[in-house]
Amino acid sequence: MAKSKSESFLSKHQILERSPTLLLVASLLVVTVGGTVEIVPLFYLENTIEKVEGMRPYSPLELTGRDIYVREGCYVCHSQMVRPMRDEVERYGHYSLAAESMYDHPFQWGSKRTGPDLARVGGRYSDAWHVDHLSNPQSVVPESIMPKYAFLKETVIDGKYVTDLLATNRFVGVPYTDEMIEVARADFAVQADPEGDYDGLLERYPGAVVSNFDGQPQLTEMDALIAYLQMLGTLVDFSTFTPDASR
Repeated sequence: MAKSKSESFLSKHQILERSPTLLLVASLLVVTVGGTVEIVPLFYLENTIEKVEGMRPYSPLELTGRDIYVREGCYVCHSQMVRPMRDEVERYGHYSLAAESMYDHPFQWGSKRTGPDLARVGGRYSDAWHVDHLSNPQSVVPESIMPKYAFLKETVIDGKYVTDLLATNRFVGVPYTDEMIEVARADFAVQADPEGDYDGLLERYPGAVVSNFDGQPQLTEMDALIAYLQMLGTLVDFSTFTPDASR
């Protein structure tokens, strides 16, 4: 009885399986072809991240708050990546775009969540809620296992090194201008002063939230962290956003 096509194929495949050298060569060939197809086109693209209207670098106070967020390990329990799955989109909002993390060093992606994803937390809660939540999480979310960060409200900051912080981020690709770096310390202070002259700040950082975030006269780490949280997910207008179909 003549062998079927499948039996003939399997018999030939056994030759490959029984020869370590031949299997190694074939594997390297497959990996080389696959890698070439995926990697080579990237060298001909000016940018692998779709440009999205509204995205901008962090303001000096937001960037300081982000560093505090990373320093305290908030990313260990909270991701900032809404995946394109129905349950996540219904709970958190529009799925995350690569452009939303283009100025993050390092980015805050992930799927491990002890607490909720924070990619769209900006504007969902008042400043006072954030102060209460950070000071004593269980006072607003009784079942929370989050530790207390009340000390942030007692830690005064003056932006002494914020100019260097922006310059360092520009060195790794964040498009801070000379003007942004020159007035960084002034922008740092005025974002937490609703009575100040913050028009210039808003021109440089559209959509920045100006507020006395923790309600105290002095500028604290609590102010910086809340400034960062209040802008997360607010820069892109998803009611008008249309993905680039050419990518």
